[in-house]
Amino acid sequence: RIDLLEPSIQAWVTIDRGKVLEEARRCEKEIARNRKRGPLHGIPLGIKDIFYTAGVKTTAGSKIFADFVPSFDSTAVARLKQAGAIVLGKTATTEFAHADPAPTRNPWNQDHTPGGSSSGSAAGVATGMCPGALGSQTGGSVLRPASYCGVVGLKPTYGRISRYGVFPFSWSLDHVGVFTRTVSDAAILLQVLAGFDPLDPTTSGKPAPDYARARKSIRTPSIGVVEEFYRKNSEAQVWKNTEEVLARLQKAGARVETVKMPESFGVVHDAHRIVMRTEGAAFHQPLFQKHREMYRPKLRELIELGSLIPGVDYLTACRIQREFRRRMERVMEGYDLLLTPSTSSPAPRGLESTGDPWFQVPWSFSGLP
Repeated sequence: RIDLLEPSIQAWVTIDRGKVLEEARRCEKEIARNRKRGPLHGIPLGIKDIFYTAGVKTTAGSKIFADFVPSFDSTAVARLKQAGAIVLGKTATTEFAHADPAPTRNPWNQDHTPGGSSSGSAAGVATGMCPGALGSQTGGSVLRPASYCGVVGLKPTYGRISRYGVFPFSWSLDHVGVFTRTVSDAAILLQVLAGFDPLDPTTSGKPAPDYARARKSIRTPSIGVVEEFYRKNSEAQVWKNTEEVLARLQKAGARVETVKMPESFGVVHDAHRIVMRTEGAAFHQPLFQKHREMYRPKLRELIELGSLIPGVDYLTACRIQREFRRRMERVMEGYDLLLTPSTSSPAPRGLESTGDPWFQVPWSFSGLP
């Protein structure tokens, strides 16, 4: 499948064909001996090219790391391997998971963006090159490409999946996420990946529930619809589709009502921008001083702007982040879930941009799943 489609889609950065086939044969022999390692035994998965993968080139979409080969696995990759998965290869990402686009094209219309920064993971799953893939989200980098490419994207709660061994962009906003073609597959991947990691102090110590079993609840769900901002900023066809989905949910028995967002929602996007720029500049500053000319324009601009943000503004944005999360947790007490469109429009034409992340920013900022 990759041989057929990759020349035009460009979803992959590195695939070691010999190593992959060797691992597949080993998995096959283990199955024959009834020695399955876990729920992903023999399943080939794509890994976004910001996850350290032992012995496999990991470039972060950057010229600076063009030949970097890690000596160890990120926790997420290690857990996939322990569950029996085969690392099929590294999928294309925007530079350091920011806004400068990867070469990947949208598989449904190659004149349009696949979204980003997890461009290759979404396109790889959408085309059947792999049944699942790892991604990450700081603003909208899982949900947006999933929407544009028509696959399942899951950004879990902040700290649910370890980020150890993943190139950081913004420590308080980065999330590890997954792409699959079905919700059931997303539940299986989350089950394998979730859990405390002593190497990542931000991971939650709460035990992971049985995600696959959780979907079988027969209780009537209570759904809150977030209309303000989302309805006003959606293209007509997006909100029409949202209303059709709501009608189907109500017909199936769900309780649906409009939710009023907390006052702090009005400043969430500005605060997110301040936190992302400041923390991004802090991580990149040592590299930027040595390799400024090797950075692409949008990331270069972010680092330069982030270096100029006053500490008072950054701390204020962090306070808004904590307040917004607390307020949203209170809003959520009356609902099983909130419903919004994933994106404000279908995938935009052109490859100069990865699209608008604004619909996902509040949930990356708050850390809510």
